[in-house]
Amino acid sequence: MKTKLISNIILISAGLTAACQSGEEKQAAPDPFAISSEKLSFKVDTLYQELENPWGMTWISDGTMLITERKGEILVFKDDQYTGEKLAGVPAVHEVNQAGLLDIQTHPNYADNGWIYLSYAKPVEGGGATAIMRAKVQGNSLVEKEDLIITAPAVEGGRHFGSRIVFDKDNYLYFSNGERGSNPENAQTLENFHGKIHRIHDDGRVPEDNPFVNETGAVASIWTYGNRNPQGLVYDKANDRIFGIEHGPKGGDEINILEKGKNYGWPEITYGIDYDDSIITEDTVKAGMEQPIHFWRPSIAPCGSMIVTSDRYPEWKGNLLVGALKSQHIARVELAGNNYANEEKLLQDIGRVRHVAESPDGYIYAVTEGTGLLIKLIPQE
Repeated sequence: MKTKLISNIILISAGLTAACQSGEEKQAAPDPFAISSEKLSFKVDTLYQELENPWGMTWISDGTMLITERKGEILVFKDDQYTGEKLAGVPAVHEVNQAGLLDIQTHPNYADNGWIYLSYAKPVEGGGATAIMRAKVQGNSLVEKEDLIITAPAVEGGRHFGSRIVFDKDNYLYFSNGERGSNPENAQTLENFHGKIHRIHDDGRVPEDNPFVNETGAVASIWTYGNRNPQGLVYDKANDRIFGIEHGPKGGDEINILEKGKNYGWPEITYGIDYDDSIITEDTVKAGMEQPIHFWRPSIAPCGSMIVTSDRYPEWKGNLLVGALKSQHIARVELAGNNYANEEKLLQDIGRVRHVAESPDGYIYAVTEGTGLLIKLIPQE
C-alpha cells in the first residue's frame, strides 16, 4: 500500500492521473513521467521510501551518502541505493518533538582530513542542548568524536532547536540555533545561545573577530541574533553570503541575508501572528533591526535549503531551493542581486520536505517526512 501511495504522489506532482478507473484509457504522451516546470523539465527518481524523520544529508569521498534520522540514526547509501547499514557510534540524543539528531555536513577539505560534523540535541542535566560534534568515519562507525560546542541553557522540551551547519570559503563553521519556542525573548539577549546564528573555527575555537567576542556577558560565538527557528542555512560561495531561512509563527517565515552582528528582530518585529491568532507585536519594522528579503504569509514552514550551483540545471543556477514542511513542496526562489525576484512551487504534495541538497556530481536530492522519500531530480533535455 505504501509503495502505491508514493507512486501516486510522484504522478500527481507530474500533473498526471495517478490511478485510472477501470476501462479508462491513459492519454499518450512522449514522456509521461517528465515534469514541466517554468524553466526546465525533469523526472523524479524515487530512491528510497522508508525514511521516518530524516533531517540532514551529505556525501563522503567514496560516493557514499549519509542521511540522519532525528531519532539518532545515520543511514548509509551507496550509488543511490540504501546499503541496509547504519553507522555505529552515533551520539545519544535528546529526542523530543523537533529535537534529536539533526544536520550532518562534511568539512570542505574532507578528502584530506576526514572530518564530518553533526548538529544534535545532546542529553545533559536539565534536558537537551544543541551541540556540534565532529567525528570521522572508520569502517562503519563514527570515531574520534569530539563535541566542539554545547549551547546553554538546556531545556526539557524539544521546540525550535534549528539547526543547520554550513562552512564558508575560509572554512569557518556557522550553525543555527532556535530560541526554544516558549522563551522567544532568548533571541534578543546576547547572554545565551538561543535564537542565534553562531560562528566558530572548524576545531571549535571562537574566532577573535566575532562581533561580540569582547562584550561583557555576551556569548562569544554569536554571529547574528534575533533569529526565531532557522531550519535553513545556505552558503552562497559565488557571492560570499549566507542565507538564513527560518520559521515564523503563523505567517512570517523569512529569508534573510545574514550579516555580522546584525539583529533580525524576533520577537520585537514579525510579519506573523501567534498560533492562536493573537498579536505578537504590532511592529514589522524597527530601527536597528534587519528586514527579510522575503517573507511568506501564510506560512510554508521552510526547512532545509540549498543554492543551485550545478551546470546540470542551468536554468535554475543561482536559485534557492527551499523545502516546505507545511506546504509540502519545494520552493524555487529566483534572486536579483540581494533581492527576491520570483518563486515557483515544485512537486506539490510530495510530502513534508525536510531538506534539499546538491551532490558532488551536481544532482539535486530531497528527503521528506510523512511520505518517507529520498528522491533525485533528473533534468531532461
